Amino acid sequence: MMRTVAVLNQKGGVGKTTVTLGLASAAAAAGRRILVVDADPQSASTWVLGHDPAEIGGSLADLLDDEPTADDVRDTVVTSAWSDLVHILPGSPRLQEYERGSKKRMRRAIDLVAADYDVVLIDCPPSLGTLTRSALTASRHALIVVEPSALGLRGIGGVADAIDEVWDSTNPDLVLSGVVLNRVPAISSEAERRIDELTRIVGRSAIWKPSVPQRVVLNQAIGERRPVHHYGYRASDPIDAFDRLWRKLDATVRRAAD
Repeated sequence: MMRTVAVLNQKGGVGKTTVTLGLASAAAAAGRRILVVDADPQSASTWVLGHDPAEIGGSLADLLDDEPTADDVRDTVVTSAWSDLVHILPGSPRLQEYERGSKKRMRRAIDLVAADYDVVLIDCPPSLGTLTRSALTASRHALIVVEPSALGLRGIGGVADAIDEVWDSTNPDLVLSGVVLNRVPAISSEAERRIDELTRIVGRSAIWKPSVPQRVVLNQAIGERRPVHHYGYRASDPIDAFDRLWRKLDATVRRAAD
């Protein structure tokens, strides 16, 4: 659990998957071994990492059916199309069935293989339902992704409250490790106002730097199902941001594990 990070926000469209996969891309570029757990029934991470959720043999949903063994989990994990260092525990539309299931099943499954990886990243669904709370129960770290816009900040207080509730009820080791600002325009007074608003809500120290800049190449990377590092100089700004964010996340996870 100490190596596991839940990437979340109840607001859809803020770029949770983009940030999760940007961090995975940076980790692989640094030679680190990563597991991406796709806890979203839409299964976008699974698809971008090179696997069709409709055709894959097993998924996270299958592991929530019963009490899996470590071999069961390892048999379900697949290597991504990106790198041998990036593995995926695939998502499935069938995860919708577990919105009322036990919040501890995901933790039990992930804990069986977490030691195989430097970091486990859970891509959460855009909600604060059972799947997201299960991901928080399975994690040592919560990383909130926020877009600096009026809609992007809606409900951020509810996300912080959900983290507190999970800490109080099912996971006393959980901490809000940080907030990542995504899709930040180069110049925008509106974005600056929203960042100030966010600072008042979560505190300046909680907001990780650098922010992820708004760049078309990030949408291209998702659409072409490739790591952002594949694009070289064309993606130099987001690559630099994700490399620095990865180093911060890696250091945070290492400190917690010591």
